[in-house]
Amino acid sequence: MANGWLTTHVLDTARGVPAEGISITLYRVSGNSHKKLVTLVTNADGRTDAPILPKEKFRTGQYELIFAAGEYLRKHGIGGGEPLFLDEIPIRFGISDEDSHYHVPLLLSPFGYSTYRGS
Repeated sequence: MANGWLTTHVLDTARGVPAEGISITLYRVSGNSHKKLVTLVTNADGRTDAPILPKEKFRTGQYELIFAAGEYLRKHGIGGGEPLFLDEIPIRFGISDEDSHYHVPLLLSPFGYSTYRGS
């Protein structure tokens, strides 16, 4: 069994706060196929209450996180006009080590975002 796990968090860099209430869906990707694994929502700390991919489900492979940022940006009046520049934000990444913690955060603003492999 794998000993790794996957986590994320979202920081609203425009407002300088954790981004609460963003829906995040994780897919396992194989070629053109996407298999939905889970959908979670960020809490007041901008994190999910549980790992997105816990140890018992953690496997190597290609994955994609979809952050539903548009609803959050609209709610806080910082998204700009319709259609929003950013609405759903996909981040595709690979997991190559079943025994490591992978942390894939999103730093969000209305007109740009960044990510990295954190700890």
